[in-house]
Amino acid sequence: MGLEEIKGKIGDLTEKGKDALKSDKAESVSDSVLDGAANLANKVTGGKFEDKIEDVRKNLDDKIGE
Repeated sequence: MGLEEIKGKIGDLTEKGKDALKSDKAESVSDSVLDGAANLANKVTGGKFEDKIEDVRKNLDDKIGE
C-alpha cells in the first residue's frame, strides 16, 4: 500500500467521521449527554453559573448533529 493510498483512506475515514457527527443519531445522543453534563454542572455550582453553562451547552450542541 502506497502513501497516496493511505492518504486517500484517511481522507475517506475523516469524511465518514464528519458525516457521523452530523447524523440524527449523533444529535440525539449528544443532546442527552449535554443535558446531563449541564444538569450536573448546575447542581455542583448550585445554579450560580446557569446562564454560562447553558451558553456552553448550546454552543457545543450547535457543533454536533443536525
